[in-house]
Amino acid sequence: MGIGAFVTLVGFSRSFEVGWEKLYEIAGTDIAVIQKTFMNSSVDQSAGATLNALPEIETAEPMVVNMMDITPEINALVYGWPDDAYEFAPLKIQQGRRFQDDAAEVMLGDLLSESLGKKAGDTLDLQGTTFQIVGVFHGGSALEAGAVIMPLGQMQRLSGMDGKVTAFHVRLKPAKPGESAEEHMHRAQAAIEKALPGLKAVPAMERASNNQLVVLAHAVAWGTSAIALLVAALGIANTMAMSVFERTREIGVLRALGWRRRRVMLLILMEAAGLGLVGGLVGLLVGWGGLQVLAAIPQTAGIVSGASGIAWGTMVEALGISILVGVVAGIAPAYRGARLSPVEAMRHE
Repeated sequence: MGIGAFVTLVGFSRSFEVGWEKLYEIAGTDIAVIQKTFMNSSVDQSAGATLNALPEIETAEPMVVNMMDITPEINALVYGWPDDAYEFAPLKIQQGRRFQDDAAEVMLGDLLSESLGKKAGDTLDLQGTTFQIVGVFHGGSALEAGAVIMPLGQMQRLSGMDGKVTAFHVRLKPAKPGESAEEHMHRAQAAIEKALPGLKAVPAMERASNNQLVVLAHAVAWGTSAIALLVAALGIANTMAMSVFERTREIGVLRALGWRRRRVMLLILMEAAGLGLVGGLVGLLVGWGGLQVLAAIPQTAGIVSGASGIAWGTMVEALGISILVGVVAGIAPAYRGARLSPVEAMRHE
């Protein structure tokens, strides 16, 4: 169960990260421009004029993103974009149209539309404001399929961020002849940070793995998994302690036949590692099932949908942790078994 919790939670947080990566990759975003200081997570919208004037930049678009309660049971990411954002290009509109200007209009991802039972022409209440649903779209990332998109100005008012944005998403112009992609990226970053000293230019893929939502998801996943694995370790330690106690006579016979203490310890530790391995394999199945459940329920389907498999790296990591937990949990019982006197052990009833 500890490994199942680990696989489910880490897989969930990894799905969140992969969703951000796909979102940036599909839209063609090269750089995210954010505040340097962690405590201040907003950027002045006026910085957009400076960014768009830089010769390295094709376009820099302001955006606001936040997690909101759509209904008491369903929450979703809500994006605020300009009505001409380049990020609309990869979206496939299935119903209706885009929102226009700064009207009280929203678009829903197809997954969220299905979960809410709403379509183009219906209304949606957000934070006490009623919006007209003018379109339903299919996005390339699960973070868009389960999201709401609205005009930037409406999102700023809804979030209390007038004149502020979460970040600027930047597309760069093609690199100069003979210039590598890495050199082009570094040159653009340097130009942005020189022009706007209070801001930081972060490559999109780095931003995908380090934004606050992803970092929080990883922290929660590892923290909760650590507690579950501690409980698992106590369970294995108890099992091995009982096993050693019940096999005291057997260990005494082995010691009388010439087994060294080191060999007895190795036997018990191998059994503990075997318990960890079997528990890890079963845990992988439990974790896979947990991810399928998360992919099916409305509250989390927008994050896990389309990425509910278990990555090979996570599988190897989970099995390694499982075996390690088994071995560590078996050290005390193994030491006790190895210290048994052959004569006393053989007299044990």
